[in-house]
Amino acid sequence: MSLTDPTVLSTSDLADRIAILRDNIRQITEQAASQSGAADEERNADRLAQQSEELEILLKEQERRLNK
Repeated sequence: MSLTDPTVLSTSDLADRIAILRDNIRQITEQAASQSGAADEERNADRLAQQSEELEILLKEQERRLNK
């Protein structure tokens, strides 16, 4: 799921999505540790970067809401 506007999420949905992304990042990291090969490393790095970027956006939105 790609997210373009986190402001449309409810607070509960935002928290759920953050939890999902954190779990995804954990799983990608575990997969990367068990795989070898340049193609696997590049794919995992791309996935990790995308998930981390989305997590950062959602965390900023969560922080913005908390500081309202």
